[in-house]
Amino acid sequence: MRADEIIIEPIVSEKTNILRDSDVKKYTFRVHLDANKHEIMSAIQELFGVYPESCTTMIYQGKPKSSHGKRIAGRRSSFKKAIVTMKKGDTISALEVL
Repeated sequence: MRADEIIIEPIVSEKTNILRDSDVKKYTFRVHLDANKHEIMSAIQELFGVYPESCTTMIYQGKPKSSHGKRIAGRRSSFKKAIVTMKKGDTISALEVL
């Protein structure tokens, strides 16, 4: 897989902003379901030019949803989230403005 296929999008929320602004820089991304930690870390290195220290991944199962008076049932898609820890002093400048 290519690096831009592995990293889908950054996740921006209050909690991820707190992690990003702490002493240990941690960035959160939505990643491809089949990507492993080594592929994610090399994709971060290729896309942003920084060397990550570690990576933690979580898989979220899609929630069941219904609409139109609960007659049409469906499901949200499952996704994988990665929290990437940077070395001391490293930042991803493209994500600092978000």
